[in-house]
Amino acid sequence: MVDLSVQIKNLTLKNPLLAASGCFGYGTEYKGYFDPSLLGGIVTKTITLLPREGNPMPRIAETPCGMLNSIGLANVGIDRFLTEKLPLLEGLDTKVIVSVAGNTVQEYGELVARLESHPRVDAFELNISCPNVKEGGIAFGQEPQMTFEVVRTVRERTKKTVIVKLSPNVTHIGDLAMAAVEGGADAIALINTVTGMAVDIETRKPCIARGIAGLSGPAIKPIALAKVYEARKAVQVPLIGIGGIVRWQDAIEFFIVGASAVQIGSGLFVEPDAPVSILEGIRTYCETKGISRLNDLVGSLIMEE
Repeated sequence: MVDLSVQIKNLTLKNPLLAASGCFGYGTEYKGYFDPSLLGGIVTKTITLLPREGNPMPRIAETPCGMLNSIGLANVGIDRFLTEKLPLLEGLDTKVIVSVAGNTVQEYGELVARLESHPRVDAFELNISCPNVKEGGIAFGQEPQMTFEVVRTVRERTKKTVIVKLSPNVTHIGDLAMAAVEGGADAIALINTVTGMAVDIETRKPCIARGIAGLSGPAIKPIALAKVYEARKAVQVPLIGIGGIVRWQDAIEFFIVGASAVQIGSGLFVEPDAPVSILEGIRTYCETKGISRLNDLVGSLIMEE
């Protein structure tokens, strides 16, 4: 038997496969395809203080080897999440990681404080690709000092595991990873979507109503691998790899460059039950290679001198 467990501070995942935020709804929508308890954890849709309708349509467009999206963090808001969505996750044998986002540092702190005492919340993932309205719209994840401040504020409000999700749309992601760890992050998740655009040549209009959107899917996997590798050289906390994981081989690549766990996102839209085969593939690979603990594979990249 292969030990697939992952330890992130006081959060123990029974295996390294998580459903990514924004692609798995509130945690129950995929029950018709597979049992969510199969997963090591579920990262919920990003929650904000007030409900959000999201961006205007169209806000999703398919691209070669990927997809563009500009959903706009559409969600029911913290009040309905607590009363309507979290109770539906009772009984699931998996960890629940709640993704949160705010317009200000204080909003992140308030969200975490509201969720801290709920027994079904096992950890938090901070979506810091959001604009800080008090700083002229600069994203929290684009400037190290902002990253540090929002993570420190959250750290003061919770004893639970704090995961910070980083954007690849920066020059040096290692600097942001270090700022997050200095603020109190227990793990770093990377990457969020890559800035992209597509145009309809018949109408000469953008395929996404807002023009610029976030690119995900297999097209961004090489970028994601490079960012995980860069972050691994900058920090020592566990890393969670995200970006273009649709097969078990993709997950293995992330482990080798330094990720302790992975999240599957837009791949779920193509193959909703993909986690079943991915998890089995990871286990079989480890058995074939004589790897008894997944952790022994993490960061095992061999670089020629």
